[in-house]
Amino acid sequence: MITLSRQVESWGTVILFELSSQQVSEDKLIQAFSEAEKFIYHVDEVFSTYKENSIISQLKREEIEISSCSHEVQEVWGLCKNTMELTDGAFNPWLKGFDPSGLVKGWAAQKCGEIFEKYGVENSLVNAAGDLALRGGLLKDGEVTPWEIGIRNPEIKDEIVESFKINTGAIATSGSYEKGAHIYDPFTNLIAIGAMSATVIGPDAAIADALATALMVSGKDGAIWFSKPELKSYSVFVIERNSDQSWSITSSS
Repeated sequence: MITLSRQVESWGTVILFELSSQQVSEDKLIQAFSEAEKFIYHVDEVFSTYKENSIISQLKREEIEISSCSHEVQEVWGLCKNTMELTDGAFNPWLKGFDPSGLVKGWAAQKCGEIFEKYGVENSLVNAAGDLALRGGLLKDGEVTPWEIGIRNPEIKDEIVESFKINTGAIATSGSYEKGAHIYDPFTNLIAIGAMSATVIGPDAAIADALATALMVSGKDGAIWFSKPELKSYSVFVIERNSDQSWSITSSS
């Protein structure tokens, strides 16, 4: 059994990789990590809203059209549009030009998981600042158990208020953990006050990331979204703002 852990600094945060395998060589694990690391830097060059010459910055300035962009940019655009519809506009990357930041970290984590799968890595974790893509469970001492992901109290850093066990899937949490209040309500143009923390668990990290962002806007009013067939495989855990209450939804699949 071989295990490899690495960190990459990009996007103004740290992306964590954990890879384990009982079949793939150490050289292959290193190759897989190297490709994922290059992809992370590539995502920053293309999707950064801070770099003047990034594709996203050019889109925001309307210097280029989405039809002339690469397949990956069009893919993210389409995912954003779809999630905006699913959340009845609570997730709106077009509020101030096109800014897919509320989805693209999860999307990138999902893509890194696919890279590791391509190399035959059986067990992998990608943690992109609270957006996690998981595959195969945790391999330890020759045994596989689910990854156990703890959700912190946004007001008490060291307190875990909930945890989830996942073999393969995604989990994304939005809140004021790292960047403070940074999510805007598209309906008011003010800081979102719907929830203090929102966690979404499901099959796709990009969608989970966007849904968690949207729940920060809508809070408990967003519960109705998960009655839609497209979201039946997603679960939710939300800590309400200005109260000690939380609520959850368990997937129906």
